[in-house]
Amino acid sequence: MSSSAHQPPTRSAPGGTPNGLAAGGRAFGGALMIVYGVLAVLQGITAIAKDDVYARLGDYVFRFNLTSWGWIHLIVGIIVVVTGAGLIKGAPWARAAGAVIVGLSIIANFMWLPYQPFWSIVLILTGFFVMWAVLAHPAHDRS
Repeated sequence: MSSSAHQPPTRSAPGGTPNGLAAGGRAFGGALMIVYGVLAVLQGITAIAKDDVYARLGDYVFRFNLTSWGWIHLIVGIIVVVTGAGLIKGAPWARAAGAVIVGLSIIANFMWLPYQPFWSIVLILTGFFVMWAVLAHPAHDRS
């Protein structure tokens, strides 16, 4: 056995190829993005189909028609799903696009707080976790 067999794992093997940890983080981020996007799509469909499903709590600065919010969540959710799939496949554009799209989704969920406070907070926290998973690995981490 050589002494190199006991070295801690690195982000990339010699020559810049990604190791399992980096590739796993990218795949995990992509999978989370797909789940996050599907939930946003379902949230959007619900708001579009029936405006009376969501009750607004109190008075809030951001006042939008609930159907408009439904379309916003539906479109952002579809884009998040597509970007998450691209991230899993190792598409070079998916990492940067994923961070931007998840950031927009976090903002949309912040503005959605008066309609579903608990659910919005869960999706905001999940969004930050997804963003960390997408950005935590070096840019040369492409398969």
